[in-house]
Order: sequence, then C-alpha cells, then structure tokens
Amino acid sequence: MGQCRVGARVKVAKVEWPTLGLLVGTYGLFALGTTWAAEAWLPFGMACVMLSAVMHSSLCHEALHGHPTRVKWLNEALVFVQLTLCVPYGRFRDLHLIHHQDENLTDPYDDPESNYRDPAIWAVTPRWGKVLLSFNNTLLGRILVGPAVGQFFFMRDDWRAILAGDRAALSAWLVHIPAVAIVIWWVVAHGSLPLWALFVAVYAALGVLKIRTFLEHRAHEATQGRTVIVEDRGPLALLFLNNNYHVVHHERPGVPWYRLPALFRAEREAFLGKNDGYYYRSYAHVFAKYFLRAKDPVPHPLWPKP
Repeated sequence: MGQCRVGARVKVAKVEWPTLGLLVGTYGLFALGTTWAAEAWLPFGMACVMLSAVMHSSLCHEALHGHPTRVKWLNEALVFVQLTLCVPYGRFRDLHLIHHQDENLTDPYDDPESNYRDPAIWAVTPRWGKVLLSFNNTLLGRILVGPAVGQFFFMRDDWRAILAGDRAALSAWLVHIPAVAIVIWWVVAHGSLPLWALFVAVYAALGVLKIRTFLEHRAHEATQGRTVIVEDRGPLALLFLNNNYHVVHHERPGVPWYRLPALFRAEREAFLGKNDGYYYRSYAHVFAKYFLRAKDPVPHPLWPKP
C-alpha cells in the first residue's frame, strides 16, 4: 500500500514547516471565528469556523499519511481536537488507509469511501431512498444532503461493527468524546458563537469537503484508471491541500501536500496516461458539468465483478 509507482521517490523533510504553519493558522482562525469575528458579525464568525473545519479535516488527512513529522503520536496529537465534530480521527485513519488499497477502489463493500451501491441492494431500495441517493449523486445534492447521508451510513456501519466486537471502532469513538468535548467547551465557555451556529458552520464545512470527494474515483475496469486529477490551483485546492491531484496522492501518499502540484507538472503525461485521462481542468469545470447532473449511477455499473 502507498508505494511509489511513477517516477523517482521524493525526499520528505523530517519536519514540514508549511504544514505546521497551517495547523497554527487553522486553530487561530477557529478561535477568531468563535470569539471576535462572531461578536462583530455572526455570519463572519460562522464563515471562519467553516473554513477552519475544512482545513482541519485536510490536515487530519495529512497526519494519517505521516505529516508534518515522522512521529505518528505527535502528528495525531497535533490534530486531536476534532473541529468537524462528526468523524473520530481513529476511524478516519483506519478506513482511509483501507481505501488506499487501490485494487479495491469503488468496491461497494471493500472500499469504505465508495459511493456506489451493490446493484442487488439498489434493486430493493425503496423509492424514496432511490430519489435521495440519486439527488446525492449530483454535486448540488452531495453538498446539501451528502453530509447527512454519509454520516448516517458511516455511523450505522460503525454501530454494527462495535456490536460485532470491533474494539478498534469502539476505542476510536471513546477517544472522540474528549476530542469533541474540548471544542464544545471552548465555544460555550470562551466564545461568542451560539452552539446552533457552530453546528450549521460544521455542516457547511462537511458540504464543502464533499466537493472534493464527489468525483475522486470512478468505476473503471483498470485499477489505475479509477482516480482523478482536477488541475485546480484556486481556493478549493488550498482548502483540500492539493488532494485534487488525487492520482498523484494515491501513487505517492507519503509526499506532503505542497509538493503535489510540482510533482504532477513534472510527470503530467505519465500520470494522465496511467489514469486513462480521468481529468478536469478546474473545479469550475466540475461545477459547470455536474452541479445539477449526476456523474455516475448509484449502483456500481461494473458490479458484480467477473
């Protein structure tokens, strides 16, 4: 898992100062959003909280891949408080590393981040469920209802896992309690942001994150053709820490976020050849194409496997 498969291995610093700087800035923005900014104008405070929660989620993704230091416990301590409230870091880490087993990408069962459903399950899904999941397969739907839909399935599956004796899942949720409690304590004791505004801002942040995951992977016969490149260098790319160069990340998950664009440019044709041209020139292109239109069917179009 996570082996360098295109080009030469990139050397990574023992301490990645750009990532540490972003961590400090992210917590500072959250503190600003819950205090002075919220007191000055509540929507401004909520916007700061939303942006900091999006960035914190992206930094959690960096941490589970071994950034910004080479010390695992230190990386995890740096992102311990969970600004997005909803997903325990331990579960995000464990499930995301399973997701990096590229041969299982988009598998309705073996890829925990797949949005596809088993056609047999889809066939017996009630009509209201089909309408909801079909709307969720448009970009607008993914932003508006995607966080709720994703959280429901995530918590349902984790509850089943815990009942089946999965101690890792139970432990991650228990550790998540103080990670969220710190955030709630800060907002109640020190902030000017009402709790309802915190929850709205966090939901909005999860909606923004769904823009990134909307088309990261597609159903494709070849494993290497399943992962996208969105060649965007704008605000969303920064919030997502260049994870829009997704095939580069999957090929070299140990490379820090600030190296991905240059790495892609250096080997552009090789990466686009490897992923069979699964490419969008920007997020504006993605919005124009899929805002009101589904990119994929909900049932996996290549399922069951031969």
